[in-house]
Amino acid sequence: MASFKIEGGHLLSGTITPQGAKNEALQVICASLLTSDKVTIHNIPDIRDVNNLIQLLKDIGVKVTKTISQESKDNSYTFQADALNMQYLESDEFVEKCAGLRGSVLMIGPLLARMGKATVAKPGGDKIGRRRLDTHFLGFKYLGAKFHRVENRNVYEISSKQLKGTYMLLDEASVTGTANIIMASVFAEGTTTIYNAACEPYIQQLCHMLNRMGANISGIGSNLLTIVGVDKLCGTEHRLLPDMIEVGSFIGMAAMCGDGIRIKDVSIKDLGIIPEAFRRLGVDVQVDGDDLYIPRQKHYVVDSFIDGTIMTLADAPWPGLTPDLLSVLIVVATQGRGSVLFHQKMFESRLFFVDKLIDMGAQIILCDPHRAVVLGHDRKKTLRAQRMSSPDIRAGIALLIAAMSANGTSTISNIEQIDRGYENIEARLNALGAKIERI
Repeated sequence: MASFKIEGGHLLSGTITPQGAKNEALQVICASLLTSDKVTIHNIPDIRDVNNLIQLLKDIGVKVTKTISQESKDNSYTFQADALNMQYLESDEFVEKCAGLRGSVLMIGPLLARMGKATVAKPGGDKIGRRRLDTHFLGFKYLGAKFHRVENRNVYEISSKQLKGTYMLLDEASVTGTANIIMASVFAEGTTTIYNAACEPYIQQLCHMLNRMGANISGIGSNLLTIVGVDKLCGTEHRLLPDMIEVGSFIGMAAMCGDGIRIKDVSIKDLGIIPEAFRRLGVDVQVDGDDLYIPRQKHYVVDSFIDGTIMTLADAPWPGLTPDLLSVLIVVATQGRGSVLFHQKMFESRLFFVDKLIDMGAQIILCDPHRAVVLGHDRKKTLRAQRMSSPDIRAGIALLIAAMSANGTSTISNIEQIDRGYENIEARLNALGAKIERI
């Protein structure tokens, strides 16, 4: 198991470019299973979750070719699912691999649509509370799929000779649930209407890609999607958006320990409320074309509501504040002037990492599993170095930011969690002036 050794107190400066979006990558890579033609996807991040999914596709018979752009230096992959190994798809080995990778759940919709069946195990992923798959399964049931539990294997077999388009109202605006149901619906007979659909940019990207492949999806960008079934999809090319969570993480780093950082090519229009969330903590976030520039923040003052009450930041489905950035925002708030109530509504275990920040000297009151109050130090009291372990991807990057701003040398273990979502992060940050060693 690898660890990061972080020498804190160094100011970062320079320019950094965000990687391709992890969550979008997982969706559109799985969408390549819907056609036997070649699908080329550009700007794919070199991170564990994505690499494991690509390997899983190779295992089931997808032909995968990788190229690296000489101009942009980003990774491009071509996928061709023209000879899937159906026997392997039903094997215990395949089910076991899926159980270790949460992104594998996005294979169910395409396999059900194109092959008429899929085998499902409980997928892996972050340990941040219960992340149910009910929305996915209800959507498949609305389309006419049948479920059979295989007791001795602890899996579900899902099958349908022909999915039927229908109206459905999702019980929650689940991003992966919406993506899965969209991909299952493209070949369904008739028209499928999905209300309360997730509408974040990555879902929009998936829909646009599928339309280029020959799908008929309308209402893109809203929570009401209409999908008219087609008989076949063809190949296409697609480029991933920059990862908005990595952009937000870099804003947090720049606020805590930056001496002027430019974040390049962030796709401003797809960031939603993220820059404004940092501005509410008093961080100066400047827009320059399609870049963000964060000057050195000697002090930043937490905003308050118009009636003078304490600032509250809460997660919400898009276009609300993504829950993936609350961990970073909490760390940033520890050095602001003022108090903030953070309300993590969507997951019940994601705030427990604040105990590690408290050990570093942060003033945080953990009210319950969903709420924490941060009392900012106004930079009068620097966080102190600690030995820590990364519980999940987003808490891991938040602890890395805290360690870079702290006095002394910190160690973060279990950094495989960080590697799941951030590409070559120590080298990229060291290029800005950080002192991070992988041990």
